[in-house]
Amino acid sequence: MLMTAADYRESLRAYKPRVFVNGRVVESVADEPLLAPGVNAVGITYDFAHAPEHRAIMTARQGTSGKTVNRMLHINESSTDLLHKLEAVRLVCKVSGCAQRYLTHDALNGIFQAARRTDDAHGTDYSQRFLNYLHEVQDRDLTLGVAMTDAKGDRSKRPGRQANPDVYVHIVERRPDGIVIRGTKAIVTGAPYMHEFLVMPCRTHSPEDAAFAVCCAVPIDAPGVTIVARPAGRPGEAAAKFSAKYGQSTGVVIFDDVLVPHDRVFLAGETEEGGFLTTTYAAHHRHSCIGARAGFGDLLIGAGALMVEANGLDPERHGHIREAMVELITITESFYACGVAASVYCTKDPSGTVIPEAVFSNIGKLLLATRIYDMHRIAHYVSGGLIVALPGPDEDHNPETKGSLAAVLGGRTDIPMEQRLEVSRFIEDLTVSNQAGWYSVISLHGGGSPEAMKREIWRNYPVMEKVALVESLLDRGVLDEGQRTSKQPGRCCPTGCDVPERPSGASAASNLVADTKRLTSPSAW
Repeated sequence: MLMTAADYRESLRAYKPRVFVNGRVVESVADEPLLAPGVNAVGITYDFAHAPEHRAIMTARQGTSGKTVNRMLHINESSTDLLHKLEAVRLVCKVSGCAQRYLTHDALNGIFQAARRTDDAHGTDYSQRFLNYLHEVQDRDLTLGVAMTDAKGDRSKRPGRQANPDVYVHIVERRPDGIVIRGTKAIVTGAPYMHEFLVMPCRTHSPEDAAFAVCCAVPIDAPGVTIVARPAGRPGEAAAKFSAKYGQSTGVVIFDDVLVPHDRVFLAGETEEGGFLTTTYAAHHRHSCIGARAGFGDLLIGAGALMVEANGLDPERHGHIREAMVELITITESFYACGVAASVYCTKDPSGTVIPEAVFSNIGKLLLATRIYDMHRIAHYVSGGLIVALPGPDEDHNPETKGSLAAVLGGRTDIPMEQRLEVSRFIEDLTVSNQAGWYSVISLHGGGSPEAMKREIWRNYPVMEKVALVESLLDRGVLDEGQRTSKQPGRCCPTGCDVPERPSGASAASNLVADTKRLTSPSAW
């Protein structure tokens, strides 16, 4: 069943989670004004699946069941699936700012792969457990929170050496009917208005820390679960032209001796596979983040163009404005292009899923993480200082000041002052407010810090192929990788994604030498 946004809101009433926002208990998540912008944002993913013009990218046929499911719950099987997912995330985020539900998609795909790998290595039955759970989630059209980021405590110490082991979620008891988990997840997107949580490890673990390598599904109102969250957006604020309607809550989720039945446990101590799950989820999530921030870029481009118009400027005649707008467009479409490339050059996984190409995904995420501040700067530049110099919105309807303010706050004579002020406040909300700062931070650190992306780029980029190229052009012999003191693996090549497979590593170097000699020989001219 594909729910609508209204169905989704109503479905939340069937749960009774223990939630605190701003120091007080929330009686009904579905009816809490401080959470309404977050519920609205997730609701976009439901309603767009029913819109005829969006149905092709917002729904998909699930290969393991043959049923039509929401794109945010689909297990990708091809490059086209990844492209549609990327486009779907951009679509819902350019309306909602951050629709949040794409994290559900990323976690489901990561766990699907990790469960298969664990079964192959250890003879477990995690894949079948997860497949049963996946079909239930798809049939009910649920939204799942990703409880991945542990509190971590002292970062210099591994989980098992922490003074308080509960800074990481871990298994404290194994029972005939399931496992018991305890600990704290520090950052869970949309935590108060999820249906269930997918608990996942956030780092690699050594064998002595096996209790911390756990992945399972927990209903949001399971006994022992407490959520301490921030409001979603800026609900109730008249100046919040965007985030009063759409926003995102994040929450700390505390698991206090929570029993998880075996059929909802998908990893329980397999440390190597837990590390694989962490990195695989990151690959899917960074790819989705590209689409999400491209949607945010669409908002800034549109608002910036409206502000330029209201100010009486013309990019065709004012080169500095055109140059700024082109830079904003270039930033947005550059990292989105990385997402497209990552989709096209995807990698086939033994589980049957496809993984976005690692280098392009991480470059795209690194670009958006570091250039989000440039996007804000450009929006400020083309808008002018009015976005932070406006009187409060209450003055818009004050008869004693409105006439005088109209004389100084208007722009083009054919554009009403109210329209200019509305766009100014919209840009203020997106780039200057406390909500804007929050968007910047999640862009920088969401899906891992920039350092994590840099490590993945270096780990996967075929530097040795470039070395072989230069050595061949210098007419030098190419060293075998085993002869080198520094090794750097080649990039994973796409297989099963309707594109040619590219060689990597030593074979790539050898092939490259042969190709270079052929192309640089006189006979080739």
